[in-house]
Amino acid sequence: MNTDPIADYLTRIRNASAAQHRVVEIPASKVKKEITKILFDQGYILSYKFEDTTVQGSIKIALKYDKLTKDPVIKEIQRISKPGLRKYAGSGELPRILNGLGIAIVSTSKGVMTGKQARRENVGGEVLCYVY
Repeated sequence: MNTDPIADYLTRIRNASAAQHRVVEIPASKVKKEITKILFDQGYILSYKFEDTTVQGSIKIALKYDKLTKDPVIKEIQRISKPGLRKYAGSGELPRILNGLGIAIVSTSKGVMTGKQARRENVGGEVLCYVY
């Protein structure tokens, strides 16, 4: 059994992009689906598809690469709040990643959203990960 499914999700994306894979398949959950939607909306992944063929289902993510240099668009994706040490931030304390070039994904009472959106809606929450 995996103790931190979100860290596993992020690691699979990190490893697949480092190995220049086009598609990565990940076991699904509600939080992972929300994070995937945010990554797509922010332009970090090319596309995604939710498949509910099994009980748990899976997420297929098409990774995005730079057309000229063939470098992955996701330079770094790191877990911030871990099961052993949760990291929470109020709406005024939400971090800005690379002066606004990256995103923080936050789990709030209004759902999973980017740090910028959480600041706009004046809600804080658990800082799940940074992406840039």
